[in-house]
Amino acid sequence: MLCIGMLFKTADTRFHSPESKNNISVARRVSQGAVFSIMSAIEQRSVIKFLTRKGVSPNEIAQRLTSVYGSSSLKISAVKRWSQLFRLGRESVEDEERSGRPSEGTSQENIDLVEHIVLDDRRLKVKEIAKLSNLSETTVWRIVHDHLNMSKVSARWVPSNLSAVQKQRRAQISQQFLNLCGDNPDSILSRIVTGDETWVHLYDPESKMESMEWRKPGEAPPRKFKVRPSAGKVMATIFWDQRGIIMIDYLQKGSTITGEYYAEVLKQLRAEIVKKMRGLLASKVLLLQDNAPAHTSKIAMSTVIECGFEART
Repeated sequence: MLCIGMLFKTADTRFHSPESKNNISVARRVSQGAVFSIMSAIEQRSVIKFLTRKGVSPNEIAQRLTSVYGSSSLKISAVKRWSQLFRLGRESVEDEERSGRPSEGTSQENIDLVEHIVLDDRRLKVKEIAKLSNLSETTVWRIVHDHLNMSKVSARWVPSNLSAVQKQRRAQISQQFLNLCGDNPDSILSRIVTGDETWVHLYDPESKMESMEWRKPGEAPPRKFKVRPSAGKVMATIFWDQRGIIMIDYLQKGSTITGEYYAEVLKQLRAEIVKKMRGLLASKVLLLQDNAPAHTSKIAMSTVIECGFEART
């Protein structure tokens, strides 16, 4: 603190010297240097203490601090309060310990408190954790990320909760497809056109951001199963390949998907392929579809052959 006092003593002499204009310019350049940039509020209090002992008024001290620290200087109210304390005989320039919450925001007690709150409800926002713990949002953010090593992750979407038998069956089908691809998978992938029906719901489902939860490193992300509301929806039949969507057909309200309907959709699909993807029919389209009754009906399978497709289920 002595070196700080010497700096201000030198600056004080310069401010009142005959060459005040040049010296003020020098003082301002010094204030912008590395020495003053690292001074904390405690160091400014040391300057207040030094100048108070010299008999300098609080207003003049505040002006000198502003000329050196600029916008980082203490407010006039803080300068007056600390100047009065030093005149009354105070020696310490540090804050006294307060009762209640520990002065150290990231104390072990606060870390344990935040961890307990987060584990009780992993979807809480930082603002809500701060309110429950009576800590600042900055302190909560530092505890969660730096001390608990937690980050908020989204739920992983899965199509359905499969049984062990269903998983094994899908693994077998996947292996069969790998065997089909052989050493040249591009020749197979470029020929695949797949399609399926899906309900398009008229509602705003919970987003991935809304379903995010706090997790520690190594913890598995939460799983989120698709919700199937019943109201406000329309059936869409969608066909696509590795390049993107080929066509979408919307089922009229009150109608059902039958073999006849699906056969007409396949004819529309062939027309779209001719229009958008020249040459694909010549290499024979591999139509990947499930074994729904409408897909495997006699009229649908006859249309598959008529269109020049090869059905894969």
